[in-house]
Amino acid sequence: MNHLKTYVLLAGMTALFGAVGYMIGGTGGMLIALAVAAAMNLFAYWNADKMVLSHFRAQEVDPRHPDHRVRAYVEDTLALAQRAGLPAPKIYIIDNPQPNAFATGRDPNNAAVAATTGLIGLLSRDEIRGVMAHELAHVKNRDTLTMTVTATIAGAIGMLANFAFFFGGNRNPIGGLLIMILAPIAASLVQMAISRAREYEADRIGAEIGGEPEALARALQKIEAYARDRVNIDAERNPAMAHLFIINPLAGHGADNLFSTHPATHNRIAQLMQLAGRFGQPTAAAAGTDTEAGPWGARPKRGPWG
Repeated sequence: MNHLKTYVLLAGMTALFGAVGYMIGGTGGMLIALAVAAAMNLFAYWNADKMVLSHFRAQEVDPRHPDHRVRAYVEDTLALAQRAGLPAPKIYIIDNPQPNAFATGRDPNNAAVAATTGLIGLLSRDEIRGVMAHELAHVKNRDTLTMTVTATIAGAIGMLANFAFFFGGNRNPIGGLLIMILAPIAASLVQMAISRAREYEADRIGAEIGGEPEALARALQKIEAYARDRVNIDAERNPAMAHLFIINPLAGHGADNLFSTHPATHNRIAQLMQLAGRFGQPTAAAAGTDTEAGPWGARPKRGPWG
């Protein structure tokens, strides 16, 4: 049902793209816009993962990395992928103090996962495993392609809406203004609906892959708390990619996001704690407590790269 809902929402986003094209150039404009949407989807299918990784200047890492924290991150991610029955993904590090992570790739055979230096420095080893199990759940569910294509179309709708106002507004200035305002909002709502459903499902399956839902719950709480104080400049430059991350990377500005692409973290934590109870894990301790020192001692407020 979740996959069907996602496909319907993607179809709606593509139809919106065509409607904006109709506003610009009538039937011909609509057909051109739909052709552009199809071409963009095809391009995103083959290249979106490379574009996302390049945008965030991600660097591939392997088990020979000199930092023991990065080696543990790589080894655990590969072990989790094997446990989930997935091919080994490419593993990346992003030099960014904001703790966060995402997965990308058109299918499990061409998947990549990335974590920021802020996340590696902040979380304990079991919490990092929980985060990477969540990202591998996105790979297993083939969410990575859907979410990347959604980001591509959402960004294009905003650009096309501006064209509708400047080039289609001469025939109908009020309609052009409404399209310029409402089309990006509608695209954001669709993007939000797709992402929220996918995040809940990835939390659930990630908990099954990693077997430690409470560790993921602690990680989510810490990531959100630290992300508020650390601006992710690359994410701010392209907000359409925000839904790729495990926690909204735009929270660094401290402003509420009207159309958040992520579910409320406390709801995700509550769901994970219920799963922990089913797994027979103790749930008396509140998520987010700093009682575990982790394999590298006290958790620093900054990542290992400063």
